[in-house]
Amino acid sequence: MDFVVIFGPPAVGKMTVGEELCKRTGFKLFHNHMAIEPVLGIFPFGSPPFGRLVNEFRRRVIEEAADAALPGLVYTYVWGLDLPEDTELIGSYVDIVRSRGGRARFVELYADLDERLERNTTELRLDRKASKRDLDFSRANLLELDRYVMNTDGSRRTYAQDLIERHDHVRIDNTRLSPAETAALILRKMPQ
Repeated sequence: MDFVVIFGPPAVGKMTVGEELCKRTGFKLFHNHMAIEPVLGIFPFGSPPFGRLVNEFRRRVIEEAADAALPGLVYTYVWGLDLPEDTELIGSYVDIVRSRGGRARFVELYADLDERLERNTTELRLDRKASKRDLDFSRANLLELDRYVMNTDGSRRTYAQDLIERHDHVRIDNTRLSPAETAALILRKMPQ
């Protein structure tokens, strides 16, 4: 199974690009909020039960997908590249897939802040991610998370760099690209 991790800052377009990539490949999409939203109805974001349940759900879905020999699973994540715990989490998912004969691939998206703030309010995002419907909170959260390193730019080495460099990796500025254009570019750039 190909395990394609699409990462980048909030509202960069990970889910919509993932959907387009799945249309073109037959892969399945497991966007990050598919695990978050159901648990938020029961436990507050960041609470210990919330974290345990979300992480266990993600892990189990990835295990089952790899065991089912799906051709591919596209997973989206806001990855703090400077946070060891984020890299350890993604590394554990990669290990699951690789232990079953699959391979990991990383797609990094980046876009300027103004574009991400605009995308943060799109109808599709708000439809699929109920927790983003409080626009004031969502905007503040997006701006707060900008303090973390969420893209590789060569200016400094991050904790995640070793993991990323061991696998196929494409980096795309999708500020002015549609999700379909971005997916097509991923397929052109990604080694087969």
